[in-house]
Amino acid sequence: MENATSLFNRFRAVVGAGLLALFSLQNYLLHDFGFSWKVANIDAGTTCVLLAGACLLISNNLKYYQPEKGRSVFILALCLVLSLLWLGACRWLLPQLLTDPAYKVFLIQSLTIRFCISFLIISCMAMLSALRYMQKDQKANEARKLAAETLARDAELYKLRQQLQPHFLFNSLNSISALIGFKPDEARKMIHQLSDFLRGTLKEEQQWVTLSHELQHLQLYLDIEKVRFGHRLTAVLQHNDAADTMLIPTMLLQPLVENAIKFGLYDTIGQVTISLDALVIGGQLQVTISNPYDPETAYPRHGTGFGLTGVKRRLYLLFARHDLVEVKTKDQVFCITLKIPQSLKTEDSNLKPNT
Repeated sequence: MENATSLFNRFRAVVGAGLLALFSLQNYLLHDFGFSWKVANIDAGTTCVLLAGACLLISNNLKYYQPEKGRSVFILALCLVLSLLWLGACRWLLPQLLTDPAYKVFLIQSLTIRFCISFLIISCMAMLSALRYMQKDQKANEARKLAAETLARDAELYKLRQQLQPHFLFNSLNSISALIGFKPDEARKMIHQLSDFLRGTLKEEQQWVTLSHELQHLQLYLDIEKVRFGHRLTAVLQHNDAADTMLIPTMLLQPLVENAIKFGLYDTIGQVTISLDALVIGGQLQVTISNPYDPETAYPRHGTGFGLTGVKRRLYLLFARHDLVEVKTKDQVFCITLKIPQSLKTEDSNLKPNT
C-alpha cells in the first residue's frame, strides 16, 4: 500500500510539474508575440486549467475502465474527442475573457497548433495513466497469486502434519496389540505413553518450534518404542545449547527416527543404537540421524511411504529447495542429514528463525 501511494504521489507531481512548465512556456511565448502579461496570463491559465481537467477526466476514465489488449485505438479515439472538446471550450471561452481584436485573430490562427499540443499532452497522459493502472493491476494479481500459493502451501503442510498422526498411531496400535498377549503390563504402559504423545501432538499448533522442544516430544516417541523393543533399542541424542535454540518445523524428526528404528532393528536380533546429532553450521541447524544398516540382510519394506518423502516435501514447501536432505551409507551405517535454514520468517507461528 505504501509503494502504491508513493507511486501515485510521484505520478501526480510529474503531471503537475508538466502543466506548470506548459503554463510558463505559453506565457512567455504569448508575451514574446507582443501581447501584454495580462493577456498572456489569462490565455495560458485558462488553457492549462481546461487541459488539466481533460487530463484528469481521461485518467479517471482509465482507472475504472481498462480496454482489452489490442484496443489501443479506443484510447486514441478518446484522446481525440477530448482534444476537440478542449479546443471548442478554448475557442468559446477565451474570446469572452479577452476582447482584443488582435488577440482574437491570433487565437483563430493558433487553433491548429493548440489542438496538436493538447492532443499530444492528453495522449501522453492517457499512456502514463494506462501504464500506471496496468502496473497496479499486475501487482494486485501477483499479490493474489502469492496469497493463493501460500494458502495452497499451508494446506499441504497441514495435510502432511495431519498425515503423520494416523501413520504413527496405526504403527503404535499394532505394537500394543503384539504386547497385549505376553506383556500386558508393558502394553498398558505403552498406551499411557501413547496417550501423552498424542495429547502433546494435538496441542501443538505452531509450525516452528525450538529444537529442544522438538527433542522433548521425540523422547516421548522413543519411550514408546523402548517399551516395545526393551534393551535392544538405545537412542543417543547429542545436541548443545546453540542447537537447542535453533528452530525446526514441528514433528519433522519423528518419522525419520521411526524409519531408523524400522530398518535398524527389524532385521537384527541384537542391540541397536540410533543416533541423533544436532549442530549449528554456517548459521543453520544440521541434524543427522544414523542407524546400523546391513544391505545383505535388509529388504525393502512396504509402508505408507510417508517418512522420508514427507520430510523432503515439507522442507521443499517451506524453503523451495531440494538440497536440504542428504542420504548416504558408509561402513554399514545409514545416515540422513537435514539442513534447516534459519532465515525463513514464518507467518503461522509466533516463533521466527533468526535472521
